[in-house]
Formats: sequence, C-alpha cells, structure tokens
Amino acid sequence: MASLKMKYLFFLAAFLFLSTVPTVAKVVNSVADCKEFLLQTTPPQVPGILVDGNILDQNRYKPICQTFGGNPRFLTLYDTTNKIPVFSAYKYIKEQDTTRPPNEWKIEPQLENISDKEINMVDDDGTKTLKNQAGDSHYKTKPGEKGFDRGHLFPSTHASTETDKESTMTLTNIVPQEPTYNQGSWLRMEECIKCVMKTFCINSNNVIEGFVVTGAQPSANNKLNDWVNIPTTLWTGFCCYHAKKKTWIASAHWGDNVPDASKKQYMQSQTLADLSKELGGINLFPGTQCPTDKNLGQYPGIKITQTCSKCKAN
Repeated sequence: MASLKMKYLFFLAAFLFLSTVPTVAKVVNSVADCKEFLLQTTPPQVPGILVDGNILDQNRYKPICQTFGGNPRFLTLYDTTNKIPVFSAYKYIKEQDTTRPPNEWKIEPQLENISDKEINMVDDDGTKTLKNQAGDSHYKTKPGEKGFDRGHLFPSTHASTETDKESTMTLTNIVPQEPTYNQGSWLRMEECIKCVMKTFCINSNNVIEGFVVTGAQPSANNKLNDWVNIPTTLWTGFCCYHAKKKTWIASAHWGDNVPDASKKQYMQSQTLADLSKELGGINLFPGTQCPTDKNLGQYPGIKITQTCSKCKAN
C-alpha cells in the first residue's frame, strides 16, 4: 500500500511540475516570451513597429523564439511583408566551438501555420509553399543577374556551441546583403565587436556576457526576385557590464547596403544616441544603464580604436 501511495505521489508531483513548465514555441505571442536574450529582459523600442514591448501590427510582425534542437537560441522579430527580419537579439557568451556550420538553410514552419506542432526550425528542402517568409530559392539568381549574400544578423561567429552556430543558419535571420560589404567592412566590424565582448564584457560573476541587437532598415520597394526586400541599411548595437572597470560599455555601428569603396574599409564606431537619430528614434536598450553618448574610442582605460580595427586589454 505504501509503495502504491509513493508512486501516486511521484506521478502527481511530476504532473504538476510539467504543467508549470512553459511550452516551447517558435512563433510566440510577444517578444517577452523570449526575454532571456534581451538585456535586463527589456525589448528594444522600434517606432511604428515595437513600442513598450507591444507589437503594433501583430499580423505583419512575428516574434520568433528561434528554436533548434528543442532549445531556444535567440530572438528574431520578423517582417512577413518584406520577408526579412526587423532585428535579431542574442546574448554573446564564451565561444566553445569555432567550426563554421554547413550552408544548410532553414525556415520557420510556424510562420506558415501557427498550429504546426514542429517547434524547431526545419531544413528548406524546396518542397514547401512559402507565403510569409523567404526560402533559399528566393536568394538564388540567374547567370548575369546581380546576386546578394545571405547576410546574417546573428552571425555564426558570435554563437557559442556547434548547435548554436547551426541555429543561425535560418533564413529568418538573413537579409540580402551586398557581397563586398558583407565580406568586408561588416565582417571586420563583427570580428572587432566579438573581440571587445570577449575581452571586456566580463560580468561580476567573472562570466563573459554581452547583449547584441542587430537589424536592417528595409527599402521602399527594392526586392530580390520580386520577393525579398533588399534593405538600405544594416545596423547593430551591443551593451555589457565591464566588472573590472565597474562600468557599462555600449556602442553602435551601421552602414549602407552598398559595395565597399575599398578592400580596407572599416566601419566607424558610433554612439547609441547617434544610431537612434539615424534610424528615427530606435532605442536598443531602453531603461538600462547602457551609455548612449560614447563610442568605442571614448571609454577611459579601455584601448579600442574607433574604427574597431583593433581591440586589446589595457
């Protein structure tokens, strides 16, 4: 009798525990459902799109808790009209694997059918009818036509584990990007920001932790294959706490989506306030202690060039 009673109590406890665990879903109701990738769980302010955590047009803009291998990896707010992300937000932590993931592009099944029970991003095998997102075929061009890179907002080089890196290979994290820009000044900026976060973003627990929001400004009506909006501008900002100096560090970068003028072109580090002014009031880290008035060359005791071409500890 005692044994049966214990089994019953164990079953009841397990049932109650499972009933309180939130169900993982890819396309969620609010960015707050994937808040672990936001600094102090606070979403960005994007005028006309995302205000005080509220998505103003919920039919058009869909928050995706990007899930791979059953685990959420980062957050994307996706524009189903322009077929590109508004932004991707992620947390930079210590890199555990440096292997580049294979070019196996994925899509989000719940963008096509919110009732789809598949919580993970899935491979784009070309057989699915896509109405609300871009597929791999939409990025392919015919010989002689102008081509674009599949430009990551959350780059695989900023992801930690092998599976984290694979999760960045979803087309809901991608925009059409000019090849020399993607492989030139934008790549150099990504490498330098990675160096900055790895070197200086060490919190009070002696753990590497930086928060990044990267997005794209859509064009009026410039489309790739008459389907995917080609953005005019790509932008990014990061913020973290530097425990050794007892200070917060933040900066922003943006650039026009055009070919680099030279092979040695660098992007200038700007302030978060500069980015807000450039993009009509966007605020990447509202209500936090992130400094809005400093670029990477303006932090006392921290050696980082404003062009973000060098990064080293002081």
